[in-house]
Amino acid sequence: MRDVPLTDDVLLEDALRADKKGAVERVQGQVANAVVSAELRGAQLVVGLSGGVDSVVLLHALAALRATLSLRLRALHVHHGLSANADAWAQFCVAFCNELGIELVHERVAVDRASALGTEAAARELRYGVFRRQSADAIVLAHHQDDQAETVLLQLLRGAGVRGSSAMPPVRVLDEATGLRLVRPLLGLRRSDILSYARAAGLRWVEDESNADLAYDRNFVRADIMPRLSARFAGTSTTLARAALNFADAAQLLDELAAIDAEGSVRSDALEVAALKRLSAARARNVLRWFLQRQGLPTSSRDQLDEALHQALAARLDGRPRVRLGAAWLRRHRGRLQVERAMDERQQHWSRVWAGEARVDLPAGLGGITFEAVTGAGLSAGRLRACQLVIQPRAGGERLRLSPKRPSRTLKNLLQEAGLPHWQRDRLPLLFADGELVWVPEVGIDHRYAAQPGESGVLPRWLS
Repeated sequence: MRDVPLTDDVLLEDALRADKKGAVERVQGQVANAVVSAELRGAQLVVGLSGGVDSVVLLHALAALRATLSLRLRALHVHHGLSANADAWAQFCVAFCNELGIELVHERVAVDRASALGTEAAARELRYGVFRRQSADAIVLAHHQDDQAETVLLQLLRGAGVRGSSAMPPVRVLDEATGLRLVRPLLGLRRSDILSYARAAGLRWVEDESNADLAYDRNFVRADIMPRLSARFAGTSTTLARAALNFADAAQLLDELAAIDAEGSVRSDALEVAALKRLSAARARNVLRWFLQRQGLPTSSRDQLDEALHQALAARLDGRPRVRLGAAWLRRHRGRLQVERAMDERQQHWSRVWAGEARVDLPAGLGGITFEAVTGAGLSAGRLRACQLVIQPRAGGERLRLSPKRPSRTLKNLLQEAGLPHWQRDRLPLLFADGELVWVPEVGIDHRYAAQPGESGVLPRWLS
């Protein structure tokens, strides 16, 4: 029997089929490796889904891998309301998740277009706030290598140091209290790889019209600068992404040096000023930068750090220096530096009802309160069960009785004795049961509500 010669059309069809298979295998292989490297087999993952091609491909790839990696998947769409098409994007995400058989969580946020942070940054802050509220092992986002390269370039143009220029890490802790992590499995892939996967899998996606607006710095870099660099320097995106890894190594070494320099000088949320006085200017700046990052603040500029060091080291002993650092203040109290979260007028009068949840989130800048079930310690669970429980700041005149052998004391006096900085006293979240003060962070529990030995209790902790 004679072999039938293959036509050009058949050869082309086979090549296209191989290309499609290769595109799918390349992306799914990268995603699988990232999940395994992050030790997320069998984990509960929440996938950020905007409806754009990157997030659509990421969710599709994870859905294909969920049985192999025993993944429990949920998608999250954050509706910012900034585009006339936002409702249509949300509807697309609903339909796409229905096709994949994946639950979709839909969250609306109200972005302040007049925010001093800028619209993009304000939206990002709200979005990350939504991420932190998710119950999961990790939030998974679809940033890729080209995004990473653009971020490195933008950070350098803003004068960032090695920390800022290290751009986006593949994995980072998003919430220290819960261990929630943020994972980016696509950082090793180019935008072209993602588009090839989408076409090979026959996927649809939405286009955000704001991506064409060159008034945004990232869009300008993506549409105008990166193509020129790539035409002149081969592999520009790959090279810049590699530079980010080198910056990340340098940032880690600086953090390790800061930890050595600050050893024994950091207590809870405070840094001893004396530790900074012993160091050279560069090492003192490095320690202060490291300390502020540990407090959850964005990286400060060199000018801000220099001003903060000058105020901290040069102010008279009884002075109360205060330096603005973005959305917070750096204060000095009793020879220590501490962070004061800035709050607007609307956040100064607030309350939260506690209905037994393991965590209650407080207004921006105040963190949250966790409630741990314990035995023979904390607040009496039985005593609280019949009460209306409210968390709110002090209004003045509150009293607390810490021991049956001692009289009740004014909260003002207790806070002074505890050495709490004056700017924190009005910000403390207090727990009231039927209007009675029963718990104060850094101070203690009213003895009438304390759990007895062997009794079920609830231990509150303020995560500021």
